[in-house]
Amino acid sequence: MNRSTPDARAKRGHRPTAAAARSGGRQARAARGEAVAGRLGDLYPASRCSLDFRSPLELLLATILSAQCTDRRVNLVTPELFRRWPTAAALSAARQEEVEGVIHSTGFFRAKAKNLLGCCQALVERHGGEVPVTLAELVTLPGVGRKTANVVLGVGFGRAEGIVVDTHVGRICRRLDLTRRTDAVGAERDLVTVVPPDRWIVFSHQLIDHGRAVCLARRPRCTGCGLADLCPQRGVPAPAGTPVAPRGTALGHGKDGSGGVQSRRVGRQPGRKPRRNVP
Repeated sequence: MNRSTPDARAKRGHRPTAAAARSGGRQARAARGEAVAGRLGDLYPASRCSLDFRSPLELLLATILSAQCTDRRVNLVTPELFRRWPTAAALSAARQEEVEGVIHSTGFFRAKAKNLLGCCQALVERHGGEVPVTLAELVTLPGVGRKTANVVLGVGFGRAEGIVVDTHVGRICRRLDLTRRTDAVGAERDLVTVVPPDRWIVFSHQLIDHGRAVCLARRPRCTGCGLADLCPQRGVPAPAGTPVAPRGTALGHGKDGSGGVQSRRVGRQPGRKPRRNVP
């Protein structure tokens, strides 16, 4: 009997076949997760966090600013922010109106400024101005959830305690049928069971790059996609020109001889008068 674990097979260079990865079931989902992680490593070997930072503190603050904002915009704002307030102690003593003026272009600037100040005040009071290195401590800071904490731990400290799940990662993973959950916490719980732990940190960065280049939100470029043979394409919009059931039909009223769903027109039942619209 072969008792080797998925991690052991990965170390020996084993990767599940595309046919096995695309089949159904829990084991198939794990096989698909392992295969997708390996393929992403081949396709995007240089993927990294796109936020600019020089320390865990700068990464923490930049990640807070990145909520509902592009990393490119954050990178335009943070040089001035870090120049004026280079430490947690300095930023904790800043006036909120001044911080709002610097970060205004990132959107939701009042809430973000409040979170930046509250986070730095908590760092000074509880951690001597240093960024903690545990998930439990990070998520107690103002403006910090699991996503931000996983970014700081993985990118800033090289600690893989989870997988970063943002809007793009969640969308692509649902298309790949690695999860069917729409909430980030639930999706992360699913992903950590199917993605090899040594891929947790880079996995989200590679998926984000894949989403920007190929797996677009509205019109994914499935033709020529490097993951096409592994992807069940759950929720992928139908291409233009796909036949659509005509109006006045209902699906699911029976099955044809091949086992597929049979479409049948819904008409007025014999002997019944049509219902009048009541004004």
